[in-house]
This record gives sequence, C-alpha cells and structure tokens, in this order.
Amino acid sequence: MGATACGRLIVGGFDGTSLPDTFARALSEGRRGGAILFKRNVEGGPVQVAALSRAIRAAGREPPFVGVDQEGGRVTRLSTPFLEVPSMRTVASWGDVPLAERIARTVGAELASLGFTVNFAPVLDVNTRDDNPVIGDRSFGSDPETCARFGAAWVRGLQSAGLLACGKHFPGHGDTSQDSHCDSPVLDSSRERLDRIELVPFRAAVAAGAACLMTAHVLYRAIDPTYPATLSHAACTTLREQLGFDGVLFSDDLEMRAIGAYWAIEETAVRAIAAGCDTLLLCSSDQDAQERALAALEREALASPAFRARCDQAQARVRNAHRRVVLRPLDEKAVERVFSADESREVASEIARRLAR
Repeated sequence: MGATACGRLIVGGFDGTSLPDTFARALSEGRRGGAILFKRNVEGGPVQVAALSRAIRAAGREPPFVGVDQEGGRVTRLSTPFLEVPSMRTVASWGDVPLAERIARTVGAELASLGFTVNFAPVLDVNTRDDNPVIGDRSFGSDPETCARFGAAWVRGLQSAGLLACGKHFPGHGDTSQDSHCDSPVLDSSRERLDRIELVPFRAAVAAGAACLMTAHVLYRAIDPTYPATLSHAACTTLREQLGFDGVLFSDDLEMRAIGAYWAIEETAVRAIAAGCDTLLLCSSDQDAQERALAALEREALASPAFRARCDQAQARVRNAHRRVVLRPLDEKAVERVFSADESREVASEIARRLAR
C-alpha cells in the first residue's frame, strides 16, 4: 500500500483563493483525498469558489472531497450572496422541523452548485452546559430529542441536494467547559448518561442516512480512560458499530491543541486511523505536516497487515460515500440558476420573517 491508498485518507487545507501547485500535485499523485476550504479560500464569491472546486476536482486522481463548515450562525464560511442562516438554536426555537429541512436543502443546493461534496454539519451535540465555550448556539439546544429531530432534518435536507452531511462531534461535545481547539476536555459522565443524552441525536442522524460523522477530541472516561474519542478504538470502532454507522468517520482537525499539544502528527495520524477514523482532517496550510502524516501512514501500512486492512476498509467507505454525491457542472449559468431560484428567495424571505417576529 503506497501513497495512493494512504493519501486518500488525508483531507488538507491550504492558503489562497486558487489551488496551489503543490496541493494540486499532491491530489494528482494520490497524496491527498481532498480539501477543506475556509474563509481564506472563498473570498471571491460564487464564481471564484466554483473555479477553485473545478481545479480541485480536475487535479484529483480519484474524486476528491471538497468540504466546508457551513453550519449557519457564527460558523459560516460563505457569506452574501449565500443564504444567511441563523444559529441552529434559533432555527430549533421556531419548532418547525419541515422548515429546518427546507433551509438545509437550500444550503445544500448552493454548496453542491459550487462543487462542494461535503458540509461539516449539522452539529449534533446536546449543549447541556451554559458555560460551554465552543458549542453553545451551534447546537439545536439542550434537549436530546429536539437535537435529534432537527439534526435528522438537517441531514435529510443537505443530502436531498446531492451533498454529504457530516454530523459532529461524535460522541458529543455539548457537556464540556473547555474548547478542544485550545484545551483537552475530559468528561466523567456515565455510559448510561451518554446513551440517554449525547448519543440520541447521533442515532437519529444515522437512522436518517447520514453519510459522515466527525469525531470529538474529548476524552470520555466511561468509554476510554486513556484516549480522546478521535484516537479511541472504543469510540471510533466499538461505539460506532453499536450505532450501526458504516459511513465515513472524519477526524476533527488533528492540529487542534487537544490532540496536537500531546502527540506528534505522525502518531495521531496512525492512532486515528487504527482507532477507526476513515479520513483525517489537517486544516492548516502546513503541507509539511500533511506529508509527515502521510509518510507515517505509509510506514505503518507496510509494517502491519492489520493496519493495511484498516486502511482498505477506510478506502472502501470513502468510495461508497462518493457514489452518493451528485456532481454539478460548475459553470456560471448553473451557479446563477441556483442562487436566483424561487426556492432560495422564498426560504430567505421566510427566515427573515421569522427573525423579525
């Protein structure tokens, strides 16, 4: 197993609004499985974003992931003329599940028209702590059943537009008082509580057909006393199997401090794949870190038949996910049709009406 197989399991970031030559080569040589885009990459509006997606798609040896965090509210990478969606807490407060699904379908149609294949949404965390510094209003609320109903609707809406939904942060980041971007959250919650609260929206999302989930860099002592979920076989394999989820499990960004402050990227890459993650996110523009993660995966795959089999399983899940994507032509007229569609205008008007109440 070489770069083509292992590289397929790495989705990286880069700087700029056009595809760097180094990243294009990595895609064409099978050393990346796609790209995650941030505000730094999408400042030129729909036409520029579509052109960037075309370049990523053309460079990929196999169909690449083109991902973005377009949750709504304060985590929104694409602004006007894209649909302005309020926080998920606000959407859920309206109590209208069909409207939530309709909003998600509109978001999905916009993203798909620009060549995105996966939206890292919805947030499925049940926000049970008022002092949670990272989830808060990104969650549909503090009630598991509310989060389940609206989370499942968001999954259905995004995927009905031909996009892959990615629910996060498995198995739950809503009860933490620390932000895993900066710290290492540890929770002593019982397994009974996990089943009763945190896992309820994830079960609903899986039942709704969610193509992808994303891990939490949170250590749940009731699941694994040593490793955070991203690096835990008990979470990424045993627990996901108990949920009946066989889609793509993305790691959260391996460069976040909850992980990066304690383990070298080479070790986290191998541990995450061995644990059961299928695709690794390395979100900065640090190409050296992405290459070191790849080299570590290749070394382990050559040394360990069991790890090689795990990589093969991850590859198969990635390919199955891509079969669910509806690829758009990405030309200017197609983009214009989506952004000028009656449905988009009607949904925007309905959101404005609800916010004005």
